[in-house]
Amino acid sequence: MASIVDIANNALNILGASTISSLTEDTKNARICNQRFENVRNRVFRGHPWNCLIKRVQLAQNSTAPVIEYTYAYALPSDFLRVLKIHNGTTDSVASDMPYKVEGKNIITDEATVYLVYVSKDTDPNNYDSYLYEVLAYQLAADMAYGITNNATLAKNLLVDADEKLRESRFVDVTENSTDTVEANEFTDARL
Repeated sequence: MASIVDIANNALNILGASTISSLTEDTKNARICNQRFENVRNRVFRGHPWNCLIKRVQLAQNSTAPVIEYTYAYALPSDFLRVLKIHNGTTDSVASDMPYKVEGKNIITDEATVYLVYVSKDTDPNNYDSYLYEVLAYQLAADMAYGITNNATLAKNLLVDADEKLRESRFVDVTENSTDTVEANEFTDARL
């Protein structure tokens, strides 16, 4: 079974550093991994609509409505990271492009029924695609490189490697979907 410690150890292996047995052990490597992992994970998750992280839910209306501008407020799920789409449950393109705003931990809108498609903050690495798992290790390694190795050249080179892994993984992830769901990004734009 994969774990966050496995991802951290993969990152440490990329750096040529000593591995850890837990994020809470009293070593420099563990402290840095513990400090940086969530931020790196959430940044990677928010940066792309990873297929393995997408969830669809109907939101429950808050009992307190917004004071001005919109009629309804809906609490976002506790594992919410990024809105991909909200709609009122119809396939009508007008309804699926309804106006809304994300404010704090709520979505506000004039729609009485709201469905949300979003990127979730899945904390179980066993649910990650193998490419995403590897991207997290490389991004974490690049993020921690200077702090662990004090080698600016290695840190700079790892950033390039991590970004290349990220581009490759995004491409594989997006090409698994039908053509109507492919999002534009630097990879697809470069082909034009």
